[in-house]
Amino acid sequence: MSASGGTRAIVAALSANLAIAAAKFVAFVFSGSSSMLAESVHSLADSGNQGLLLLGGKKAQREATPQHPFGYGRERYIYAFLVSIVLFTVGGMFALYEGYEKVKHPHEIEAWYWPVGVLVFAIIAEGFSFKTAIKESNELRGGLSWGQFIKRAKAPELPVVLLEDAGALIGLVLALIGVGLALLTGNGVWDGIGTLAIGTLLILIAIVLAAETKSLLLGEAAGPEEVAKISAALVDGQTVTRVIHMRTLHLGPEELLVAAKIAVHHDDTAAEVAKAIDAAEARIRTAVPIARVIYLEPDIYKTPPSS
Repeated sequence: MSASGGTRAIVAALSANLAIAAAKFVAFVFSGSSSMLAESVHSLADSGNQGLLLLGGKKAQREATPQHPFGYGRERYIYAFLVSIVLFTVGGMFALYEGYEKVKHPHEIEAWYWPVGVLVFAIIAEGFSFKTAIKESNELRGGLSWGQFIKRAKAPELPVVLLEDAGALIGLVLALIGVGLALLTGNGVWDGIGTLAIGTLLILIAIVLAAETKSLLLGEAAGPEEVAKISAALVDGQTVTRVIHMRTLHLGPEELLVAAKIAVHHDDTAAEVAKAIDAAEARIRTAVPIARVIYLEPDIYKTPPSS
């Protein structure tokens, strides 16, 4: 994911969520709808999450230090994981609590036009943000399904914004249904049920985000296409005859570590081997530009004994 593409999606989501959070809170004050309160907290949490993603992107740009020789690229993963925690606690758990209280102590929704009008406005604004995230994601996902893209993406920002925006749109529809049923029946319990549904949705999204960013934090290898390109770039058929084994690791979304043991001829001189390694590194960086840290170990390949 390009940094500019991720930033555009984050800024679009942040702008939409700040405006929506303010509108929802005003609607809550005038109507007393618990769904509107839960949704305003949800939008406020989402705004904080986008701020965390921007902060993580900024911190990840710091230069490597002796204490952190591989740089700070994984800062983006850490802040994406924090997003899932905020979404779970501030968004999901608060909505469940508010929904429970509203079901236990229901009351009629006042000034119905406030929540309905704000929800319609919010759906339009969130739709704009979601459209921006989809556009940026389509430039990167290729032939992958949306589920595969979210699972395989090494840059966390776009998957996070996609899931947040999708959850926000579904949550708005749930809030609209809850408010609508409460108005039609005159029973405020429906507003509380809508709030409970929103809380459950946010917790499920938070769990998915936490699982995906945990995998990135643990360290993921390059994708199959990149691995194939690196393997092909290593072998020149002259000095480097084959790849004995290779490991790859994402140091950040746009920085890849490559470590490989390569086979050379037993009678090659040290100078020839050193020249071949330099050439192999150059070929790898041409084939996969994000492969910035490369360690190659020459060895003599021994054919395994046949059983």
